[in-house]
Amino acid sequence: MTQQNPQMEGAPLIAPSSTDHPLYDTVVEACRSVYDPEIPVNIYDLGLVYTVDINDQSEVRIIMTLTAPGCPVAGEMPGWVAEAVEPLPGVKHVDVDLTWEPPWGMEMMSDEARLELGFM
Repeated sequence: MTQQNPQMEGAPLIAPSSTDHPLYDTVVEACRSVYDPEIPVNIYDLGLVYTVDINDQSEVRIIMTLTAPGCPVAGEMPGWVAEAVEPLPGVKHVDVDLTWEPPWGMEMMSDEARLELGFM
């Protein structure tokens, strides 16, 4: 199930990722398979994925953003992410929440993304 929350009230629900969970690297690689159609870099290296939270029941919650609120794939991108993560072995459930806080900026891109786009 994919949930979209375009405007969270109050403080953003961004928490540290569950990097110590055995599924973390696999989930990140699945996120790297999703690309913004306007930018030839995956959403993870673009810095659009803010949090990957995986609980003890292997339920995944991803908090992400887009490069701009008017992004033409705003309604589709969270579903693409969920579709990439849901079939992974061991994943029981996926929720993808869309947030605009903090707003995305080019400084959130990985070095690899900056190199790919010619910003280094």
